[in-house]
Amino acid sequence: MIGYLSGTIKFLFDDSCILDVNGVGYKIFVDTQTQQTLSVDASAEFFIHTAVREDAITLFGMTNRTSFELFEMLLTVSGVGAKSALSIVSKISAADFAHAVALQDLKTLTRLPGVGKKSAERILLELKDKVRPFVENFSAEEFQPAPVQSAALDEATEALSALGYTSAEISAAFKNSPPNATTEQLIKLALKELNRFA
Repeated sequence: MIGYLSGTIKFLFDDSCILDVNGVGYKIFVDTQTQQTLSVDASAEFFIHTAVREDAITLFGMTNRTSFELFEMLLTVSGVGAKSALSIVSKISAADFAHAVALQDLKTLTRLPGVGKKSAERILLELKDKVRPFVENFSAEEFQPAPVQSAALDEATEALSALGYTSAEISAAFKNSPPNATTEQLIKLALKELNRFA
């Protein structure tokens, strides 16, 4: 199993990159935070999770060890696959996720992508003892749930993706959007922002 890779970024895609390691290109699926730190022709090193199926071997990588530990911890939950775990890590920090589990905060978890009520309940049950290393130095009073993408933002993102915009362009367009905007308002604001650079 591949557990670590170091090399040069040759190509960047919306959800992955190609890492050149001594002339061999490895395709690595990455979380949003990792993606934002990468640039073509720059050196990079990744903690790697190798997912093996009968028809494919897929690499998932992160540059942040704490995020990677959360990713692998999520994979121990029944029903949570690598792509779902990657989406969760992309939307919430390891510390905030651990606090949500420690405080049995079902609401925060159900707002994460791909996490329904049953999945959230399973996560709370199966990880409640495993998150302690992430939260042992924090108290309940210090916990502030991370801002998680709203339903309106999800819908607006999907609509803009259908128009052909990349996830990076969409994220940048939503950077200064008001927190309580409707789906329609978000789409109008994003298109206005995107057209500024057209």
